[in-house]
Amino acid sequence: MEELVLARWVDRFWAWLIDVLLMGLVWHRLSILLRVEAVHLEGVLMLSCLLFLYWTVLEGYRGQSLGKMLLNIVVAGPYGEAIGYRDSAVQSFGKAFLLPADLLIGLFAFRGGRQRLFNRLSDTVVREQIL
Repeated sequence: MEELVLARWVDRFWAWLIDVLLMGLVWHRLSILLRVEAVHLEGVLMLSCLLFLYWTVLEGYRGQSLGKMLLNIVVAGPYGEAIGYRDSAVQSFGKAFLLPADLLIGLFAFRGGRQRLFNRLSDTVVREQIL
């Protein structure tokens, strides 16, 4: 059995940023078509919903969003196994809607575990991809 190597916070941040920028571009185009102000509260909530769906579907299907693919990291179960859509939805909810609290609670309550609160709630980890 191979050792599970957790992804570094910096790799997770860059993957998150890539995903947010990509979905931000998609949302910008959608907001023009839907005639929604992208910077108002309703626009921000709709972007959060788009990100939630994006992460839930991609990470539930193959454990990786586009950002994670580029950085060779993957969302997995605690032993490195694939996760399903339910676990993906739980962990995606935290980063789509409650990221500051999700991250801070994870950093301070679960020191050394490299898990956000919603990773802990969904029993998931983000690990380096085994190639």
